[in-house]
Amino acid sequence: MASAPGSLSQPVQEVSMRFDVKVPMRDGVALSTDIYLPAMDQPVPMVLIRTPYNNNNEAIVQDCMYFATRGYGVATQDVRGRWDSDGDWYPFVHEAEDGFDTMEWIGQQPWCNGNIGTAGGSYVAMVQWQAAPLRSRFLKAMVPRVGYSNFYHNWVYTGGAFQLAFNLRWAAVQMSTRTNQVQYLWLPAANHLNTLHWHLPLSTMDAKAGRASQVWQDWIAHPDYDDYWRGMRPVEAHYSEVAVPAYGIGGWYDVFLQSTLNNFMGVRAHGRPPGKKHQKIIIGPWIHDCGHMGLDAHTGDVDFGNAARVDLMAEHVRWFDYWLKGKDTGIAEEPPVNVFVMGANRWRQAEDWPIPGTTYVPYYLHSQGGANSLFGDGVLDTKPAAAEPPDRYTHDPEQPVPTVGGSTCCSEDVTPVSMGPRDQQPVEWRPDVLVYTSSPLADDLEVTGPVSMTLFAASDAPDTDFTAKLVDVYPDGAAINVAQGIIRARYRDSWETPSPLEPGRVYEYRIDLWSTSNCFRQGHRIRVEVASSNFPQFDRNPNTGNPFGQDAVLRKARQTVHHDAERPSHIVLPVVPSGE
Repeated sequence: MASAPGSLSQPVQEVSMRFDVKVPMRDGVALSTDIYLPAMDQPVPMVLIRTPYNNNNEAIVQDCMYFATRGYGVATQDVRGRWDSDGDWYPFVHEAEDGFDTMEWIGQQPWCNGNIGTAGGSYVAMVQWQAAPLRSRFLKAMVPRVGYSNFYHNWVYTGGAFQLAFNLRWAAVQMSTRTNQVQYLWLPAANHLNTLHWHLPLSTMDAKAGRASQVWQDWIAHPDYDDYWRGMRPVEAHYSEVAVPAYGIGGWYDVFLQSTLNNFMGVRAHGRPPGKKHQKIIIGPWIHDCGHMGLDAHTGDVDFGNAARVDLMAEHVRWFDYWLKGKDTGIAEEPPVNVFVMGANRWRQAEDWPIPGTTYVPYYLHSQGGANSLFGDGVLDTKPAAAEPPDRYTHDPEQPVPTVGGSTCCSEDVTPVSMGPRDQQPVEWRPDVLVYTSSPLADDLEVTGPVSMTLFAASDAPDTDFTAKLVDVYPDGAAINVAQGIIRARYRDSWETPSPLEPGRVYEYRIDLWSTSNCFRQGHRIRVEVASSNFPQFDRNPNTGNPFGQDAVLRKARQTVHHDAERPSHIVLPVVPSGE
């Protein structure tokens, strides 16, 4: 992956700094921008970092100095309404125009050579994608890390369910004012996020946390995919306007994993040159922090070995050196897809995503009506179901299935939710979790690509949730989550127009488990869990069918999962020949 020694930009010793430079936007609002310039005799390419998290926080300054000492100028900007920037803060809505206006201003400064790259993760990746379709003449390259593709589907809601833990900590608490308002995890139990997660109704949860958040209220008021979300110009609706080469960085356990993949696929399919041809991704075995920029080998309960370590900052320089400085770093000749195969603990490169030649294999659910818990009779194999009794369980939102690892956000020191690959056995002991397990594998099986589940199920409630989880079962019994998904039943047919369930009627649900790359090793078993909650990552469905966010009273739902010849519930695994 690395280029030849000495071929990358080498450190420059002196850097000049200018703070709180006011950059004007088209409506007259001025955004506070800090400028870092290397001591060089000519204009330099610029790296733009736009953030709502304070452009003078230590991590940002470290990145600025990293780039500046390698011959890049850096402009780091507080977004509108945050910290030292003027204007009113409201997430998402101004980032396209403000990003474009900032690039146009930077590109015309005497210290800029006309080439701009953008960098940053999470919200700082989102602002890059928002501005990209406006195609500033100066924007030549992006490195968006753990970014979004759609505010509704890939940020606030997933499968129609509300991303409770993330949204509460981020929107209602931390980002409720101009500066960060952290709910520290050492606070007393009554004030702790773990306690606040249980508060009902959701519509008053911000007040319970001591905040008055218009953003939280708006998100609760718009549970359907309506004009509120479409009006924010999600990048996935504007791939045809994107022309910039982008190097996307993501993690298999990141809350924005599928967004990173969607953007790669979307611009390659619909974008403009040169971006259409020059999209690149790297996906590692990481949570939202990308293994501390690729330096960690351990995530959650799993040590992925030294092969998992990648210097992601050096990857930035390789990309920017090529696109902003014209240096041949070798990066343009590499396959555009580089993904870490968990289990095998090695990297796989490919020319496209999904990987060409992938075989999609259905694995069917089976039981004799007793798949409840790890101790039940649930079986998973490739044989279509025949005449089998259904499985039943009761979903009680007062006692939801807890979140144990997974694609959550953002780090456990700010959000009290476990993240990444974790042993699922404590969850699997519950009778409201259906467990289907294969026989031990005779050979390695590599699953790399999109994972989906078709579930035939009924409920006695007018609305409910169904969850699915793909698990790698080790010979010692450890059950490590690989991929997960959820569907809110009212959105089974449409994100725009929800419809209630007819109690007792069997519906077909498609649950998107996003994507993964995992080698199920010889002797391991493949497992699928089916349940109706994953709390507090997602809100508890009250099972009432009432307007979202208003319920203070919950009801139980009796769920029935069918797996027979007419209703063959199954998961589809993308199988790639191991080692290719």
